[in-house]
Amino acid sequence: MFQDVVVGVDGDEGGRDAIVLAAALSRDGGQLTLAHISRDEPLSWRGWSVDKDNAERARARDLLRKAADEAGIEARFRVHYAAGVGRGLHEVAEARGADLLVIGSTRRGLLGRVLTTDDTRAALNGAPCAVAIAPAGYHHQPAAMREIGVGYDGSLESKHALGVARTLATERHSRLSAFEAVSFPSYLFTAPVPADDTTFQELVDAARERVASIDGVEPHAAYGDAAEELALYSASLDLLVIGSRSYGPMGRLVHGSTAQELARMARCPLLVLTRAARTADAYRMSLDEHDTTAVSAR
Repeated sequence: MFQDVVVGVDGDEGGRDAIVLAAALSRDGGQLTLAHISRDEPLSWRGWSVDKDNAERARARDLLRKAADEAGIEARFRVHYAAGVGRGLHEVAEARGADLLVIGSTRRGLLGRVLTTDDTRAALNGAPCAVAIAPAGYHHQPAAMREIGVGYDGSLESKHALGVARTLATERHSRLSAFEAVSFPSYLFTAPVPADDTTFQELVDAARERVASIDGVEPHAAYGDAAEELALYSASLDLLVIGSRSYGPMGRLVHGSTAQELARMARCPLLVLTRAARTADAYRMSLDEHDTTAVSAR
């Protein structure tokens, strides 16, 4: 599915988790780039000299080479200076034209959960491509992709997520399921049922029927907060795929509250599809259609 993948590696457990997840999501023959981001501090702060800079770059490349050897993968290495880790990973991904950025979560918190640090949140915000987050400890016992799930609500973003998940499931011979969370604005919580007397259960049943109408998808639905219900759903998955619809400066993605909460609560690897990822997929599809038309014409 993913052809050009950038992986954030810092020498800690999170980097190892990210490498294993990146290898699982990359297409056969795809290119992995292991990236180490060093903070670009003023020269006077870090006592800069050419020799020191060369030594730091050599140390970082040795770290990346060791990580690749331990994971048993072939990869390119990139040492990059930036004002922050998230920004640096974005810059490397843009320079590579990557279609996926993979990061690890902090080691703090419950094992198997994705728990974001400031660097993880920075890597999510404004990402120029899809972002995958590996749970803490993932490299110790990576799960086979037996079931891939999608957060679905009928929106354009969720339909794109479903398409990506379907492709991944086909490639990996995985089961495919989708989940719709039914919730209401807070002002309705004081009433036992919505204003039109439709019960919550009827709305959940209707949501499940909508998902069931999608070909080849196992349907799930529940009432509650979207992030919380999706996090519970993720406990039965090997990968959760979601879209995001919130935008930041220059049309870049700044993830909505559901994506941010899931980045903290998900029980499995999380794949978040940005607006940039959706635009890139649409562009690639148009190129494929153009190529097919040209071949047919010949």
